[in-house]
Amino acid sequence: MDVSEPHVAFYYPGWMWRDAGWVKSLALFFDEIALLVPDYMRDRPRAVDPAIVAALEDAGLLRILSPESLVDREAAEALATAMVDVLAGGALDDLPDSGPFQELSWSRLGGYGDAGLAEMLFHELQERNLARESEDGMSVPLHPVARSLVLVLLSQILRSAGPRLGLDLSPITDRADVHAALSQLLNLPKTAPGLGRVVSFDLEIVGPNLDPVALDEVLAFRAEHGREFRAYARGLRRTVRELAAVPTEEQQTLLDDRREEIREQAEALRRGPLRALGAVGVVALGLAGGTASAVAGDTVGGLLSAAAAASGVAAAVGGQAMTPYSYLFAMRREFG
Repeated sequence: MDVSEPHVAFYYPGWMWRDAGWVKSLALFFDEIALLVPDYMRDRPRAVDPAIVAALEDAGLLRILSPESLVDREAAEALATAMVDVLAGGALDDLPDSGPFQELSWSRLGGYGDAGLAEMLFHELQERNLARESEDGMSVPLHPVARSLVLVLLSQILRSAGPRLGLDLSPITDRADVHAALSQLLNLPKTAPGLGRVVSFDLEIVGPNLDPVALDEVLAFRAEHGREFRAYARGLRRTVRELAAVPTEEQQTLLDDRREEIREQAEALRRGPLRALGAVGVVALGLAGGTASAVAGDTVGGLLSAAAAASGVAAAVGGQAMTPYSYLFAMRREFG
C-alpha cells in the first residue's frame, strides 16, 4: 500500500460512531475517518451529531462513503459467497434470541452491486428465519448475529475499494464483541504461506480522552502531536503485513521485536503528549489480524468462528491480496 495514501479509519459495524468524545480522540490516530452510510441516510450523521460532523467535515477529516457504489458486483459476489457457505454449513442454525431484528440497508447486502445475488442471499436468510421482509423498501431486518457477520465481512471486503478512491481503508470498531467476532472469523486453515498465526496486540493506553476538550483545541492538539499518534497506528498495521509475508518459523522472533517497539512507542506517547493534556482520561488502541485464534467466552464470536471453519470465508477475506485485520479503539473517562 502506498504510504502517501491517507490512512483512513473505516468505522464498522454501524453507520455512525456511538460517542462524540471517542471520535475526537480517534482523529489523532488517522488522516481521516470514514463512515459507510447508505445514500438515503446520508444526512443522518449530521442530524445525530451536528457539531462534531460539521467541524470534522470542515477540517477535511470526515468522509462519507456510499455502499451504493462501494458494494459493487465483485464485493457483492464475495459477500454472497461467504454468507451462503456459512449458511450451508449450518453455523447460524438455531441461534439464540439476541433481541429485536436490526435493519440493514439493501445496498450493504449487495443489492446495488448484484441485485440477483442479494435477492438469493436474502431468501437464504429468510428461509432460516434470519431475515424478514422489508418494511421501508430500502432495508431488510436481520437477526443481530447475521447482521454482525455481514458487516464484519464487509469491513474486510471493502478494503479493496480503497485504492480506487486513493485511500488506505483500515477497519476500526469501538465494540469489543465485534472485534472478537472478527478474530474468530479469522480462525481459518492456512490459505497461503505465512498466514499461520494470529497477530494480536492488546489495548495500550496511548492517548488522551478528548471528550471534554473543545473541538478547536482538539484540532490544534492534532496539528502539534498527530504525527506521533498516526505513526503508532500505522506501526500496528505494518506489523501484521510484515508477519504475513515471512515464513512461519521466523514470525515469532519478528513478532517479539515488534511488540517491544510498540510498547516503547506507547510509553513515549504516555510520557509526552498524553501528559500535556493532564489527567482527563485515556484512550487505548489495539489490533488483531492474520489467522486469529478463538476468543473464549464470546457467543457471537464463537458462532462466527464455527461458521468460518465450515465455509469458504477465506476466499472472500483471507484470500484477498491483503491480510485481514481490524483496530479496536476504546476510551475511559478517568485514569485507573
